Amino acid sequence: MTTGLHLPPLLWEPIVRMALMEDLGIGGDVTTQALAQPGQQLHAVFRSRQDGVLCGLEGARQAFAMLDPTVRFSLVKHDGSQIAQGDVLATVEGNATALLAGERTALNLLSHLSGIATHTHQIVQAVAGTKTRIACTRKTLPGLRSLQKYAVRAGGGSSHRLRLDDAILIKDNHIALCGGNIRQTLQSARQYAGHLMKVELEVDTLEQLDEALSCTGADVYLLDNMSLPQLEQAVRMIDGRALAEASGGITLKTARPIAQTGVDVLSLGWLTHSVHALDIGLDIVHS
Repeated sequence: MTTGLHLPPLLWEPIVRMALMEDLGIGGDVTTQALAQPGQQLHAVFRSRQDGVLCGLEGARQAFAMLDPTVRFSLVKHDGSQIAQGDVLATVEGNATALLAGERTALNLLSHLSGIATHTHQIVQAVAGTKTRIACTRKTLPGLRSLQKYAVRAGGGSSHRLRLDDAILIKDNHIALCGGNIRQTLQSARQYAGHLMKVELEVDTLEQLDEALSCTGADVYLLDNMSLPQLEQAVRMIDGRALAEASGGITLKTARPIAQTGVDVLSLGWLTHSVHALDIGLDIVHS
């Protein structure tokens, strides 16, 4: 299990609340209201229908607690745990109206975040034995960034920037903003940055990298969409003076060969913007 995982409940709360309000509308769960007996109680279990890595239990817990604080939610597994098909992940007991009204919100969060954690873990395993770290990017779904980046950590990955104010990342449009002059762009960034702020420069060619290395260099070079031979050459050129980060079209199949070029980081946007959810269900045990 990935250790040191924690995301304060306060950061889950507005996202879970918004999801519940979106689902409940103005009339609530009319199906359960029509069918449930007054005060009827249910006991249900969250069960994995696929192998993977678990993430999102706090969100699931809050989905029920917001509807009924007396609901009992008990963990069997923990975020970051590797799970197998058929594993019970948590149990929930309480009023039927709360359990069934909160079910979809709880499962949406659990399935989506566990999907991110699972795919991250697969990429991390693919580069095991190399020095390369796996990082997600700012290509997150609106409103879900804190949860999605938490899920990447649950899978053993790390984060690139959390926000635009974390670090200076100079991309091609920023260089164009400075008239295409890489030296001037780096100098301006260095003058603006404080002593704790990192500067990263994206380069598409070895020529751009050579120009950047000839002046006051960056702390990190983002080597975008380069071939394996180009990456190997770039790592030699950087020669430990800065971190080398590879990005662009990296897949589970290509991750290890790219890592073996000697880059320090692989950054992957798809870990957060387009992963497949892990199949998790909520099964009623008895009422």
